[in-house]
Amino acid sequence: MRYGVTMFTTDLTMRPDDFAREVEARGLHSIYLPEHTHIPVSRRTPPPTGDAELADEYKRTLDPFVALAMAAAVTERVLLGTGICLVAQREPIVTAKAVASLDQLSGGRFVLGIGFGWNADEIEHHGITMPERRDVTREHMLAMRQLWSEEAAEFHGKHVEFAPSWSWPKPISGPPVLIGGAAGPKLFAHIAEYADGWIPIGGRGIRDALPELHAACDAIGRDPATLRIVPFGTIPNPGKLEYYASLGINEIVLRVPSGTADTVLPLLDQYAALTD
Repeated sequence: MRYGVTMFTTDLTMRPDDFAREVEARGLHSIYLPEHTHIPVSRRTPPPTGDAELADEYKRTLDPFVALAMAAAVTERVLLGTGICLVAQREPIVTAKAVASLDQLSGGRFVLGIGFGWNADEIEHHGITMPERRDVTREHMLAMRQLWSEEAAEFHGKHVEFAPSWSWPKPISGPPVLIGGAAGPKLFAHIAEYADGWIPIGGRGIRDALPELHAACDAIGRDPATLRIVPFGTIPNPGKLEYYASLGINEIVLRVPSGTADTVLPLLDQYAALTD
């Protein structure tokens, strides 16, 4: 089993370069950083964690591409991912360039974890409604895949439109695209069409969901065995790890609380011990 970590890096936590050095030094597999462009003061949308108040780290989150570039500069092996990138809230041509540049400069170590977004106010400030955010995400991803793979890429859709264009660098690793979200036919249709795997938050209910995910792949003639299932934001215990292993899962991303070195490093030591 390979173990990665995810943490909200902010202006009050460990710096992302320092965090990355410590993660790699302990032999952990990957680092995933989340994204929020901003957090509107309105609390129309309740926190996704179920808490009464949204944690302070959400409104202080560093830009993940800047933070991961710092991490890439001081590491050689650890995978570097977004967990998750809010693709619908980003201009796709610019985002495709950022992804490809980071993947190139890191030697092909980038993983693009994406999500549709949960904060209605945040999404709407980007000119997108909640009901259309999935369709916008889909078009942004399909357009970015064209820019990454074609010498002269073009795209013609409802939300994205560009004529044949050059865009380099091209990513080394693809990059792999993993989609986060709750199990269901809409999510699984997106994964089957344009992603490389699923990053279920917490990982609960994976066994029951797998037949539906496999059916979504079968419906478009895709081999379900090509998908990666990566439980995300997990707090480990022996029973949970055995359960994941029984499903054939070989990669788990563990949750690290947003904090300084005094808080973070002892927990990284505990997670590193799982690899022994």
